[in-house]
Amino acid sequence: MEEHTIKTVGVLGAGTMGNGIAHLFARSGYNVILRDVEKRFLDRGLDTIGENLDREVKKGKIAEAEKPAVLARIQPSTDVAALATADFAVEAVPEQLDLKLRVLKDVDAVLRPGVILASNTSSISITQLAAQTSRPEDFIGMHFMNPVPVMQLVEVIRGLATSDATFQATMSLCEKLDKKPVAVNDAPGFVSNRVLMPLINEAAFAVMEGVATPEAVDAVMKMGMNHPMGPLELADFIGLDICVNILEVLQKGFGDPKYRACPLLRKYVAAGWLGRKSGRGFYKY
Repeated sequence: MEEHTIKTVGVLGAGTMGNGIAHLFARSGYNVILRDVEKRFLDRGLDTIGENLDREVKKGKIAEAEKPAVLARIQPSTDVAALATADFAVEAVPEQLDLKLRVLKDVDAVLRPGVILASNTSSISITQLAAQTSRPEDFIGMHFMNPVPVMQLVEVIRGLATSDATFQATMSLCEKLDKKPVAVNDAPGFVSNRVLMPLINEAAFAVMEGVATPEAVDAVMKMGMNHPMGPLELADFIGLDICVNILEVLQKGFGDPKYRACPLLRKYVAAGWLGRKSGRGFYKY
């Protein structure tokens, strides 16, 4: 796939990550087809993009006059067939294997041959997802960080079959988006979650065992290790349910008990204390 032929990008899923990815591509001058199953999800996603663009105008990141032009580049659709015109596609639906596979198979069937299909999965095997499509050599992982328009990193994950051309095209596309791509090979949790989740888990064990309060644990990591956000504050931001899910992926993928989720994390999830999104986790919001 020649990189200069990428003008229209399909984004599957208008949730937190999908609307951030659509925002990023549209702001960088690409036409975006944003697809979700229901109009209300698309409306909510577009509202979020509008609010985030307002924030960028306030911060002086983009000119006021640019906002309508960015929004005009995003075409919402509930029909997967709309992606037939896409030159590149990114899947960003929730982290459930059966759901991802269904969406990827649907989009794989309508994309032109040679068009790269990327998944924004945070932990599912790229090799496994690629094998279920007709284009494993044109399949790659693009793991964006939340919030997408702000965070610099994209983990670019090569599956077993990913071709060099697909890898190079994706790396250069990230640079056109003003992101910093980092090449990673396919393994459970990639690098980001493989290193981050045990840190969050260990912080939860320290609280559970009465070593320190959440505030104290976070203060040590912020002041002592120069982390902008403490691990428990970050866990609340990510969602404690998502942290437990990723730890389960790591434990299953490596067969190593060191990744077992802290019982306190499981207890909070069972109580519905999922972090910021539910109003309570390690902290109250």
